[in-house]
Amino acid sequence: MRLALVHDWLTGMRGGEKVLEVLCERFPDAEVFTLLHIRGSVSPTIERHAIHTSFVQHLPFVEQYYRHYLPLFPTAIEQFDFGRFDVVLSISHCSVKAVIKAPRARHLCYCLTPMRYAWDQFEVYFGARRMGPMGNRLMRPIMARLARWDRDTEGRVDRYVAISHHVADRIGRYYNREASVVYPPVDTAFFHPDGSPPERYALIVSALVPYKRIELAVDACRQAGVPLTIVGDGPERAGLERMANGDARFLGRVSDTDLRDLYRRSAVVLLPGEEDFGIVPVEAQACGRPVVALGRGGAVETVEPDETGILVSEPTVLAFAEAIDRALTRGFDAGVIRRHAERFGRERFGDEIEALVHAESQPAGDA
Repeated sequence: MRLALVHDWLTGMRGGEKVLEVLCERFPDAEVFTLLHIRGSVSPTIERHAIHTSFVQHLPFVEQYYRHYLPLFPTAIEQFDFGRFDVVLSISHCSVKAVIKAPRARHLCYCLTPMRYAWDQFEVYFGARRMGPMGNRLMRPIMARLARWDRDTEGRVDRYVAISHHVADRIGRYYNREASVVYPPVDTAFFHPDGSPPERYALIVSALVPYKRIELAVDACRQAGVPLTIVGDGPERAGLERMANGDARFLGRVSDTDLRDLYRRSAVVLLPGEEDFGIVPVEAQACGRPVVALGRGGAVETVEPDETGILVSEPTVLAFAEAIDRALTRGFDAGVIRRHAERFGRERFGDEIEALVHAESQPAGDA
């Protein structure tokens, strides 16, 4: 079986890249295709593979501003040649589900989410408050055209696999396609408790982008009187630091070892935005720490109310402040939290996705 692994871009070890890492372990002879690869930004397991990039790789200032080239991504992804591959496995949250494969090949899409900024989160990314009236008017037809392209290319996928039932519902809504569910991998062997007593601080681990709602957590912690530590980076960082005005500690990106230590010592980990799955809450629970999350999206599949954390019904400062206070005063059992997280481990993901890949590689009569 000749296998191609396709990822939108490789610029850091976030959730999609952690999926790709497991696939690279399971399929060491696979070739990797991506719009953009910043060398050294992903794990050695991925870097060891043959990595093919698109013309986006050579655009000016692309490492800092690759998101600005979004309108070019459809053209770039369609120029890859997959003629020699039997199976194409795309890990898609933007454009790579639209790859063009050979007629005899099979395309399995592990869908992290349909393109959120083109569908249901346009205002979050490109609203007038964020882009200004002129920018908003400019982006509206561009994103509408991108949404049409995203819908029109859904048929290039032979089988969709979603990261959560929440994403499977979105695939049904936007693509009119059914999807099975395989939860993404969480390194529960690495993230584990060490008996550290919790300290009085809340923790956020997140890309600093609009839909994550980090500002809500800053205000909620301020109201609850709980120090907040924020791990992660992104285009919203400068604005968030201004609005926090010293009430939150911004660490930027940290090593996995330092992150594990922060999880272990935190009193509670926060998820204020609606996530398609949310690996961070599972990593936190693997370390035995409770989670306060918005009760929508993937969090309802990963957090057990009052057992491993608290689900907040409304994305308001008051609701989150009250939930943070409850989490700090309620006694959670770290062992129960840890056992719940173990069901999302890397080995389970690898076994399930490998079985699907091999099933797709079989002739129709043999599968």
